Amino acid sequence: MSPGPLNGVRIVELAGIGPGPFAAMLLADLGADLIRVDRPGGGTTFGPPELDLLNRGRPSAAVDLKNPTGLATVLRLVERADGLLEGFRPGVAERLGLGPDDCHAVNPRLVYGRMTGWGQDSPLAHTAGHDIGYVAMTGNLHAIGRAGGPPQVPLNLLGDFGGGGTYLVVGMLAALLEARESGRGQVVDAAIVDGVSHLSTMIFGMRASGAWTDERGRNLLDTGAPFYDVYETSDGRHMAVGALEPEFYDAFVKLLGEADLPSRYEPSEWPVLRERIAAQFATKTQEEWTAIFEGSDACVAPVLTYAEAAETRVNEVRRMLVEHHGVLQPAPAPRFSRTSPELSGPPPGSAGADTADALRRWGIDDVDDLIASGAVIQT
Repeated sequence: MSPGPLNGVRIVELAGIGPGPFAAMLLADLGADLIRVDRPGGGTTFGPPELDLLNRGRPSAAVDLKNPTGLATVLRLVERADGLLEGFRPGVAERLGLGPDDCHAVNPRLVYGRMTGWGQDSPLAHTAGHDIGYVAMTGNLHAIGRAGGPPQVPLNLLGDFGGGGTYLVVGMLAALLEARESGRGQVVDAAIVDGVSHLSTMIFGMRASGAWTDERGRNLLDTGAPFYDVYETSDGRHMAVGALEPEFYDAFVKLLGEADLPSRYEPSEWPVLRERIAAQFATKTQEEWTAIFEGSDACVAPVLTYAEAAETRVNEVRRMLVEHHGVLQPAPAPRFSRTSPELSGPPPGSAGADTADALRRWGIDDVDDLIASGAVIQT
């Protein structure tokens, strides 16, 4: 088990996809003891299950929840747990017999974490959805992109993992802390639309002050400003420029080697300023510009691939990306001075690969009988 700061915290994860597994991975990375309850045969994976990194760090127990003994087994796990995570549509857990009331009946201290896109009580709560739609409905997808162009999809980092899984973890940690004082559990209702909206708090403040417009690509942080944008180099690569503050902009201009540029303080001159900056970046390769700006306060960085990011000097020191069990992947974050998290086991090779060992480790002593009955499956 990882010696991270959540060592000793026990969480039952009802297997799902996307933000739920991400939240479970993050808790496991920080040292919590999780058991992933999979359906027999497993669920949706993007590629081989042993490479589904969101499932790393915790064993898989396959349980037939339609079998009364299988359901009872999960409730026995709930009795021993501090928290539970589920990412079903509203009402599904209740129909399975694993809703908050069912779980609190056997463990009143349990923190019950629910992960959805629309929330438990939204008018859209019972409809299907994905990251792109949730981000669209919060106004944030409209804001991402260049002037005159369509909205640009920010992978699924903003919705599933930023506004979804991360906020579920924050909620779980807050409720676990409160439960230690009150002795009572509660339900954490984490919705992607809530989290993504919360992430945009600063933009709403700028919008209220008149410093942000709903017109895409015309603002300080959405490529509207030529000193916060990406530029192509002579070899077809790109450099990212984030020289917002005056002192950083001055350092940028000096190292760029372009004199008498139009004023950065006059938006009417931004088109010409952008052209001049772009023309200068086009004179050298990405490697050459990286060497010029490296170590400066110009706030310029090369746009790297995932593979290239692993080879940087920053990664040599910080080790944000590490090779674990032969697979390049992000390391646990954040860092701690004393209870430092470590990567534990790789993702299970199949649903139910760890059923017997995982259940025994959680104090279930009749595993052989459960397997024989078909209530749980060891693959």
